[in-house]
Amino acid sequence: MNTPRCDQTEAWNALRGHYEAHGRDFDLREAFARDPGRFGALSFEAPNVFADLSKNRIDTASLHFLLDLASECQIESRRDAMFKGDPINHTEGRPVLHTALRAPRGQAPFSSEVHSVLEAMLAYVETVRDTQASGIRHIVNIGIGGSDLGPQMVVPALDAFVHPGMTFHFVSNVDGHDIAPVLRQIKPAETLFIIASKTFTTQETMANAQVAKAWFASNGGTDIAKHFVATTTNVKAAAEFGIQTTFGFWDWVGGRYSLWSSIGLSIALAIGADNFRALLAGAHDMDRHFAGAPLAKNLPVLLALVDVWYRNFHGFTSRSVAPYHQGLKRLPAYLQQLEMESNGKRVDLDGKDLPYATSPVVWGEPGTNGQHAYFQMLHQGTDVIPVEFVLVRHPTHAFTDLHSKLLANGLAQAQALMLGKTTEQAATEKAPTASRELDAQTIARHRTFPGNRPSTTLLLDQLTPASLGSLIALYEHRVFVSGALWGINSFDQWGVELGKALCHDLLPRLTSGDVEGLDGSTAGLLRRLTT
Repeated sequence: MNTPRCDQTEAWNALRGHYEAHGRDFDLREAFARDPGRFGALSFEAPNVFADLSKNRIDTASLHFLLDLASECQIESRRDAMFKGDPINHTEGRPVLHTALRAPRGQAPFSSEVHSVLEAMLAYVETVRDTQASGIRHIVNIGIGGSDLGPQMVVPALDAFVHPGMTFHFVSNVDGHDIAPVLRQIKPAETLFIIASKTFTTQETMANAQVAKAWFASNGGTDIAKHFVATTTNVKAAAEFGIQTTFGFWDWVGGRYSLWSSIGLSIALAIGADNFRALLAGAHDMDRHFAGAPLAKNLPVLLALVDVWYRNFHGFTSRSVAPYHQGLKRLPAYLQQLEMESNGKRVDLDGKDLPYATSPVVWGEPGTNGQHAYFQMLHQGTDVIPVEFVLVRHPTHAFTDLHSKLLANGLAQAQALMLGKTTEQAATEKAPTASRELDAQTIARHRTFPGNRPSTTLLLDQLTPASLGSLIALYEHRVFVSGALWGINSFDQWGVELGKALCHDLLPRLTSGDVEGLDGSTAGLLRRLTT
């Protein structure tokens, strides 16, 4: 599409002026004091997700300029092209249609093919989940990247819905220390291995698959066709491996967007066919919101605009994700791939070097664990790092007192980041652990919090298949919008390939010891490893 890059728009220049005049020194505390209605004006509803943006360094004027940027960059037409199936992944000549995987029958491109695979997969799922008949008690998903991170995030998140008689294991790292402890916990007759690889050639996945196959045979396993299944398009290679049951997907499904496809087989096995359909339905509800809501009320668009505001004007280099729900412990890792593999690009759609930054570093841990690990830096460190809190109103357990403490901690951390504490306030407080050798003013400076540190809070009513589907789709569309604003292709990942290609050259050298043609560092390290 012939659309302008963000820095080539009038809105970009207007935003630069607005930042210099009002954004650089924006103070959240003053903003709340000036505007009692700030929370209402900067809170937004989307399917299954409520978002409080009021603790961000924005106001209605900032949003006005940012929305002008979205309009001038033709975000709506770019979005519509994606849903329609235009080849927006132009470097690979492919459409981008993960939204079609969760659309009801007849409402998206390739609907017949999608629902044919979905129905076959879910029928298979129900036979395996009948553990008395199938004998299956353990599911081992062997994949990497998108074939691992999505299922590995979703299954524990929906623990309350997981089959009570089945245990789920995820193997991704080619390091044998990943698969070895899994194999110690299982028996061949009770285990189903899922080999998740679109091409059935992924280096790490196939290495682990061969280890699993050898272990299966050496421990008395006799029926590979029953105990191994593949999610792949390479049926021939799977058959040569001994696999007869395969579920395919398409080249318009990117790995980091693939949990909605047959790559979600382990998810479906965990939560069952009905709950898997609910996961898809929740994502589809967010798709409809993204496709139809006006930009000023469109949550994926608004979040992406704040991301651009922080990355390109405030110069914030990272964002911390802090889900206050143990089930979402793998959400930060999942989002790392979703955002950084999508938008970690340095050239625009025409292959020209970009004069501005793109993807921030995304990282985090679940609360309250993160509070005792890295929140010290968030509160008192030299870098300002926006934080994204994810809170869930109702737990799926009976320990309500614990959940109240969890929610109070999440609210308090966001409040503390914003309010901070002055040196004068600190000087009036007692600090029982403070050294008596230091004067009170020095201690007070150590206990000063600058505050004015921004955060977003996303609130779910309960963590269910539908609400989780909506949350994931929200993040997907947010990444799309920020990538579109930056004028990059968010759907290729050429940066993954160079290291893999070099690995093919280095692997035989670890046996031969040959260092000819290598740089001095690599040669020196290889000698240390082989002698």
